[in-house]
Amino acid sequence: MAKVAIPGSDPGGCLATILIGVAGAFVGGWVLGLLGFSGSTGEISLGSIFTATVGAIVLLVVYRLITRRLA
Repeated sequence: MAKVAIPGSDPGGCLATILIGVAGAFVGGWVLGLLGFSGSTGEISLGSIFTATVGAIVLLVVYRLITRRLA
């Protein structure tokens, strides 16, 4: 979903995109936990999908900034 929200080519291909998505889900949940919001307990909800998507978008932007500066 993050790739749809921010289209473009990314170095690293499909595997890197999948890993960024999974890591984004964890980061999004972690940040919301720090802000005092309770996380889901294994249930899939719109809130957890939104959290994972926002986390993945943030990580995708950071990844693009880092790889652009290194190139």
